[in-house]
Amino acid sequence: MLNVAILGPGGIAEDQHAPAVAGHPKTQLWSVLSRSQDRASNFASKFGLISPTPTYTNLAELLRDPNVHAVIVASPDRLHAEQVVACAEAGKHVLLEKPMATSLAECDQMIQACQNNDVVLAMAYHLRWHAGHRKVQSMVQSGEIGKLRHCRTHWTFAAQDDSNWRSAPETGRWWSLAANGTHCLDLTRWMFSPSEGEIVDVRTIISRSKFKSRHDETALVMLQFESGATAEICVSVQFSSESRIEIYGDSGSIRMESTMGRHGRGEIFHDDLSRGAKSLFFEPANPFHGELNDFIESIETRRSPEVNAAEGRRNVELLLQAIEGSDADSY
Repeated sequence: MLNVAILGPGGIAEDQHAPAVAGHPKTQLWSVLSRSQDRASNFASKFGLISPTPTYTNLAELLRDPNVHAVIVASPDRLHAEQVVACAEAGKHVLLEKPMATSLAECDQMIQACQNNDVVLAMAYHLRWHAGHRKVQSMVQSGEIGKLRHCRTHWTFAAQDDSNWRSAPETGRWWSLAANGTHCLDLTRWMFSPSEGEIVDVRTIISRSKFKSRHDETALVMLQFESGATAEICVSVQFSSESRIEIYGDSGSIRMESTMGRHGRGEIFHDDLSRGAKSLFFEPANPFHGELNDFIESIETRRSPEVNAAEGRRNVELLLQAIEGSDADSY
């Protein structure tokens, strides 16, 4: 049985990571770290953490517990590097929430620490385990819509104010790009890079007009792959809308409606240019379960996780390119 600790009992940990770990036959929730003792205690009580000392406000103390085998890091972005290095040096495997870090130097520190201590470092890009997304990725890479030409990804939500930790330089570096954009970049590369090569050009427009944040509120990112295929991404915290992914090839297109999020649902349509659009069936499943399964299997078999540290580092590199030259960046 794999004993799992959670660092950062925020919304994603409480809503998805903890239930996934608690419901898996090979894992159990062991302990939790929070900056707030009250929050840690509430989390431990809600999920029935079974460690004799289930709550911590000090990471070093949590990591001294030899019964902790793996850690899910769901803390603010700027805390990732220090926490992951500490986990690795304590011999704990890590499932890390996105984005990996806020600089490439931090990414390299984490990668080196995990390699030196022979622990798994997996990235938590759960949308790769959406059953519909996996079906589409297989279709486009098998040539079912012909040569790939363009991808358009749109995912926004309306923040009530600028109190989110991602808008603060002390805890984050990106806002809309860290909340949604990092997922969109990962999905775009996952769908296109196997056949179209790497992204070779990144151009961005950033708006901060609603909250006057130091970080991106709306980001329009334009990408080009080695093959010449193109992609565009729109993410925002300024307005609400349904998510959509569109993929265009020489002999057809695929449209994914409301598939992005934590739910594993939505609708997908395939247009082959001759018979019109038809709905694609997929069995909805919780993508966090697939993500956790991959993490466990990578520990058991010592194979690389599907979304490994190199993928996480490349995503950070693209996020940095997206804000290069913009006054929405802050250190």
